[in-house]
Amino acid sequence: MKRLHVHVGVTDLDSSIGFYSTLFGAKPTVTKQDYAKWMLEDPRVNFAISSGNHAATGIEHLGIQVETGEELSEVYGRLKAADRPVLEEGATTCCYAKSEKSWIADPDGVVWEAFLTNGEATVYGDSPALEALSANAAEGACCAPAMPAKAVSCCG
Repeated sequence: MKRLHVHVGVTDLDSSIGFYSTLFGAKPTVTKQDYAKWMLEDPRVNFAISSGNHAATGIEHLGIQVETGEELSEVYGRLKAADRPVLEEGATTCCYAKSEKSWIADPDGVVWEAFLTNGEATVYGDSPALEALSANAAEGACCAPAMPAKAVSCCG
């Protein structure tokens, strides 16, 4: 079963943890000095916040988290069918997790990731520039790999 992912950059992590814990009626499932994550079932969402060097304030990116390799292949197929440049990042460490992921931006530059988490990590991981994928992305934001200056469509 798939899960919506939302990553938000915040200025005050502690205040934001308090706010979102109250809003969701649950404490984060992961808390680090610069990051917190809620794995909620109702609504089914992976909601993450980060601060400091990993984040610009506001929505960083959206995503679709899957639970199996088969679901990941299905979502990757949809990314490729969307007729937009796709960056297949592959195995990576981001947000204290080991994942397999790919990236795309919608026609208005909203960045989306599709990913399968396959383990925990002790470090935040790489935070390459999202602005390489979308002019709407904030410099120094979390998680997305750098795209080539002239990305080629996956389908031709």
